[in-house]
Amino acid sequence: MSQDLQNIKQLRKNTGAGFKDCNLALKEANGNLDKAVEILRVKGISKASKKMSRVANEGVVAVSGDSKKMSLIEVNCETDFVAKNEDFIKFVKELGEINNECDSNLEKVKSSSMENGTSVEENLVNMVSKIGEKITIGRQKTFKEPYSKNFYYLHTVVKDNLSKLAVVLSIETNDDSEKLTNFAKQLTMHIAASNPLAIEEKLLNKLDIEKEELLIKEELKNSGKSTEIASKISIGKINKFKQDNSLLSQAWVMEPKKKVKDIIAELNISDLKIKEFYRLKIGE
Repeated sequence: MSQDLQNIKQLRKNTGAGFKDCNLALKEANGNLDKAVEILRVKGISKASKKMSRVANEGVVAVSGDSKKMSLIEVNCETDFVAKNEDFIKFVKELGEINNECDSNLEKVKSSSMENGTSVEENLVNMVSKIGEKITIGRQKTFKEPYSKNFYYLHTVVKDNLSKLAVVLSIETNDDSEKLTNFAKQLTMHIAASNPLAIEEKLLNKLDIEKEELLIKEELKNSGKSTEIASKISIGKINKFKQDNSLLSQAWVMEPKKKVKDIIAELNISDLKIKEFYRLKIGE
C-alpha cells in the first residue's frame, strides 16, 4: 500500500470522513495528517471524533453458527432508529458470520475482509460517516467445546438472527432426543428471564459476593438489631443472594416451586452437564 493510501486510511479512521474528502484534505495539507484533520474540522466534515465521545447504548446482538460452534457479537449505536436501519442490519449480519469464523478474536474480526472487499474496520468507519452516529463493536463470545451442543434464544428480535437480548447455552451430553432439545430451549429462556451470574454457587465471582456483603452490612448498620442477630441476618441474605444468582439453584421459571437442578434430575439424562452460558443484552 502506498504512503498516500495509508494516510487516507488513517485519516478516515481518525475522522470518519469519506475517501474523497480525506484525499482532498491531505492534498491541501501536503500530506500532513494533523493539518488534514484540522482542515476537515473547519469544513465541518470531520465527524467521528465528536461521535465517538457520545454514548451508544442501543444496537443489536448477532448470533451465528450451529450446534457445534456458535458465537455472539454485540454492535452498539446511539438510537433504536439506526439499530433498525437496513445498511446497519446488513453490516451486523455479515459481521456475525465473520466473528464466528474468527472465534471472537476482535483484532482478526476488524482486519477481516467483507463482501465489498474492504475490512470490517474500514466498513465501520464508513458506517459512522454515512449514518451519522457512534457505532462500536462491543462484547463477543464463541462456544466450540468438542463434546458439547449449543442452543440459543433470541428475545426482542430485530430481524432474523439479530435481537436486543440473546442467550447461548452449551450442554455436554451424547443425548440427541427431542426431550433434550425442548429442555435446552426452555433453559435458554429461563436464563434470559432470570439472569444468573454463574452455573453454580462456587463459580460466583468473589467481587460480586463482596459487593453484596457490603450492601447488606450498610443496610443492617442502622437497623437497631444486635450484632449477633445482624450477623445471622447477613449470612441468610448472602446465602439467598448466592442461590438466586446461581443457575442450578434458581427457581425454575416455568415451575417456580422447583429449582433448575430438580428439572435436570427429572430429565434422567445421566451424562447431561451444563458447561457454559452467556446472556448478552443491549444496554446492560
